[in-house]
Amino acid sequence: MLEGKKIVLGITGSIAAYKSCLIIRQLVKRGAEVQVVITPAGKEFITPITLSALTSKPVISDFFSQRDGTWHSHVDLGLWADAMLVAPATASTIGKMAHGVADNMLITTYLSMKAPVFIAPAMDLDMYAHPSTQQNLRTLQAYGNHIIEPGTGFLASKLEGKGRMEEPENIVACLERFFAQQGSAEGRENSMKGKRVLITAGPTYEKIDPVRFIGNYSSGKMGFALANECASRGAQVELVCGPVSASMQASSPNVHRTDVESAQEMFEACKALFPSMDSAILCAAVADFTPETTATEKIKRTGEDMVIRLKPNPDIAASLGQMKKEGQTLVGFALETNDEESNAQAKLKKKNFDFIVLNSLKDEGAGFRTDTNKITIITAEGKTEFPLKSKPEVAKDIIDKLEEI
Repeated sequence: MLEGKKIVLGITGSIAAYKSCLIIRQLVKRGAEVQVVITPAGKEFITPITLSALTSKPVISDFFSQRDGTWHSHVDLGLWADAMLVAPATASTIGKMAHGVADNMLITTYLSMKAPVFIAPAMDLDMYAHPSTQQNLRTLQAYGNHIIEPGTGFLASKLEGKGRMEEPENIVACLERFFAQQGSAEGRENSMKGKRVLITAGPTYEKIDPVRFIGNYSSGKMGFALANECASRGAQVELVCGPVSASMQASSPNVHRTDVESAQEMFEACKALFPSMDSAILCAAVADFTPETTATEKIKRTGEDMVIRLKPNPDIAASLGQMKKEGQTLVGFALETNDEESNAQAKLKKKNFDFIVLNSLKDEGAGFRTDTNKITIITAEGKTEFPLKSKPEVAKDIIDKLEEI
């Protein structure tokens, strides 16, 4: 899977730099073309002459190769590569990558990179476990980078690696898996052509008075990622979304958006659309209750206690489950804080879902207002757990499952 691939290998100032020679050998053996970019600190651990001999290319370290004004273009490298691998990646370099500190050729190349980026951390356990390093790794992962940890392959949900860089053969195997999956993804470009998919996204707002409401923290990011993924595979998507940020936009003209505010409005929109759909994915965080009455004027402070009586909202999932016809697929979401799996399994059966996507607020990086999510897909036959990923990557896993049914 690496035959003909162009790989930029970034090497930083770690004792593990010697392992980069083994990485280069395995990449070249598999037919890849390797261009090394090394930091000044990296040259203290391994010589450019050694690396150049292995790659048959001059090693790039400085912005200017000579004193005559000739310079190395990080932009050209970013366009040339099929992937960038930073191995070893020190805590310093990881911090610079996370915050865009472009003070050497490696970081400027990273910031110009159009291809996927893989990062293999290398440091002692205390440095790796430090909250600042952990946060920087989560930031890089949220940006769509792939973190390679010892014994885990790609980034684990709890960042359980021991700091020591993953072994070269496993790093190369990660790249091979990625390109194999990418090849499969290219074959899915029109896999949902002709299909119609209903997706709900975001929160609902239940008015108390003209300026106050009952709501939740849902951003709509997961629902929009699902809509974009279905559209990228050729589906026509009906996206029904509650109040979300103005910056939230679908990336494809195949997505038709209906904006609603309350659970009742979302219910009516979904009920009207679902009969003509092949599938529905209910990702929105719909309020279970709404005030019995809504004040027509702003409620003033009186100094006394205030009681708001609530009534149940329509159950969108249960209603669509009852409406579901043969040939239609219905997918639900369960965001839980306790007894996660048992609650999700009960909801799967009660709502007549084909499968349910479970996530827990106990998992760091999952749930509302994050760029990442950690899910478990549950069916009547069993479950499949996934590591923490960016929400677009999570959307791919969910739609892959949808297409299996």
